[in-house]
Order: sequence, then structure tokens, then C-alpha cells
Amino acid sequence: MNILQQRLTDTLNGLRAARTLKILRTISTPMAPVATIEGIGEVLVFCSNNYLGLANHPKVVEAAAAGLKRYGAGTASVRFICGTFECHVALENRVAEFLGAEAALSFTSCWNANEGLLPQLVEDGDAIVSDANNHASIIDAGRLASQATRKVFHHQDMNALQQALVEAADSPLKIVVTDGVFSMEGDVAQLPDMSSLCQQHNAVLVVDDSHGTGVLGRRGSGSAEHFGLPIGADGVNIVTSTFGKALGGGNGGFVAGTTELIDYLVQRSRPHLFSNALAPPLACAAHEAINILDQEPERVARLHANVELMRGGLRGIGYEVVDSPTGIIPIMIGDTAEAISLSNRLLEMGIFVVGFGFPVVPEGHARLRVQMSSEHNTAQIERTLEAFASLRREDLRGS
Repeated sequence: MNILQQRLTDTLNGLRAARTLKILRTISTPMAPVATIEGIGEVLVFCSNNYLGLANHPKVVEAAAAGLKRYGAGTASVRFICGTFECHVALENRVAEFLGAEAALSFTSCWNANEGLLPQLVEDGDAIVSDANNHASIIDAGRLASQATRKVFHHQDMNALQQALVEAADSPLKIVVTDGVFSMEGDVAQLPDMSSLCQQHNAVLVVDDSHGTGVLGRRGSGSAEHFGLPIGADGVNIVTSTFGKALGGGNGGFVAGTTELIDYLVQRSRPHLFSNALAPPLACAAHEAINILDQEPERVARLHANVELMRGGLRGIGYEVVDSPTGIIPIMIGDTAEAISLSNRLLEMGIFVVGFGFPVVPEGHARLRVQMSSEHNTAQIERTLEAFASLRREDLRGS
């Protein structure tokens, strides 16, 4: 056995022994509040990013099918060669209009968007200042931007952010980057304070709003709308986000900002220059998802009502959950094996909630993450609360 094979085998055996090996569950139906898992059967889904129920919306499916029929399965090219189709231009214009930005540029994922943005903006001596709990794609994008000084401030600590900006005073360009909604905690970044600090220190504020787009704000346009901030010079300077969550659940991401920023990324962004364009059916589906959200803002209101019902119910059972308007409700467990065990127990009761542990979260911070949709009904929420109550009773009997 060569050294690579030995390492792989040892790691996998160690994960099995620790009861922390991740299992991929295979779903045989469309993503919806109720789905079928092969070998298990029908379950209630409370772990999906399908916040507005658009992943299987008939109009979104029809738009994807029409895009497939009109444009084919893919572009077979990057954008600057022959991969820019009219559906890409239409989608990017629609995103910019929806967010209130000057322009937008699509990528094959928000991961690609983050890696296609940060490393291209900085030069030697510049600084990137990042929240400690930022998504892995932001962390990796920062690592790729190796020519810049990278600083990490304690999660949501505005004093620490200010100190980091003071320390970076001599950097020609300072970029502060944060999640709009933090994916593991479900809390919302303090964007008004961050924007104010960035203006004081002549820094650029970049927000990855993947879990905020479609979730926050009356219209669902995201974290900036939630706080009444514009996307531009006096608020959030640059937004990245995804089509893979609330906006149809497919692939794809984008960067939104000034026209000059987007024109520059077309010239310099490596993922944009060297990766195929977003598949046309997915571009058409995302476009239609935004149209539906614009026409039916009540989906956002239903999501918020469901979030409050679930948070209140979990508190009533005895779980500690933080106040937040987002669709993410973490329940802290601590031990990774225990979180996975509880997730499996819920699945036995027909409730699909995933346990998260290392390396997704730090050691000792494992959790169950409940995720809500506007399309969950009261009966489904009550059934899930009863399952959590059963877990609570089992835990109390065992303690």
C-alpha cells in the first residue's frame, strides 16, 4: 500500500471509529418540505436551503426546460470566447435591478464568485479584514489573495474590526469581508456598524449574502435591505451571493457592484476567464425565481412567520436558540459524534435535520442545524417540535 492510500485508509477508519463519518443521503424526489430518501422513505426536510420553496416551483422548472430547449445543455465555452448567451445578460441585469446595484456578473457558484473577486482586487501591501466565522469560500478566497495582508477579527466584534482597520492604516486598499448571514450561527452581520467603520477608515465592504438573499428584507433582496442600506458607496460596496439557495436552488452565483467593478472582473477574474459559463437552463431558472420573489413577497413573510414558530417552539421545549430573523436555527450539541447520533435519531422519526461537526465547525462546537422554508406548514413544524421534544425527554432520562 502506497503512502497516499495508507493515509486515506487510516483517516476513514478513524472517522468510522469515532462515529463521525459523513453519510451521503440519496433523495429520489424533488427538493420540497417532504422528500423521499432511498432506503429510509418519506421524511420532513428541515435541512435544506430551499428557503422560499422555489427549487421545484412549476414556473422555475418550466423556465429551466425552456432554457434547455432554446439554448441546449451548456455553453461549451467560457464567457469571453463564445459563452455569453442572452440569458446570461438578462439574468445579470435582473440581479442588478433586484438588488439596486449598478451591475452584476454571474459565476458557476458563489464559491467561484468569491474566489473570482477578492484575489483580483488586491495588490502588494493591501489588506483583507475578515470575520472569524466567515464561510469557507471567503477564507479560501483570502488565502488565494496571498499578496495582501490578511487579518481576522473575532466574530461580530466591532472593536476588534476597528483595531484591525487601524493596524491596516498604511494599506492602500483595505477590504472588509463578511457573511451577511453566518451559515452555522444564523446571525446577521452588523452591517450598519461595519459600513460606518469602513467609511471612517476608507475601506471597501464586501458582503457574501448567500443565506440572506431571498430571506432578509421585506422584498427578500437581502441583508442590505434588512438594514435599509444601499448597495453602493454609502452602504454595502460589493455583494456576492448564490442562486443555489432561495433563488431556485440550482447552481450559480454572482457579484454585484459598480459598473466599473463588473467591467474589471470581466477582464481579470480568473474563474470567469477560465471556467465555462453558467449553464443556460440554470440561468433561466434563476431569472424566473427572482421574478416570482418580486411578484410574491409574501413568501418572505411566511418564512419569517415559520422561523418564529419554530424558534418559539424549541425554546418552549427547553432548547437554547438565539433570536434571529434568518432561516437558520442552530442547536448546540458540542460533540460531533453526539450531533450525528441525534441527527440519525431524528431521521428515524422521519425528520431530516443534519448534525454538523469538525471540520465544518471547530472541534467542540458541533450542532444540529434546523433550516426553515416558507413552504413548511404548521402541522409539519409541530411534528418536528414533537420529535425534538422526544429527543429532549430521552436526554433527560439518560442524564
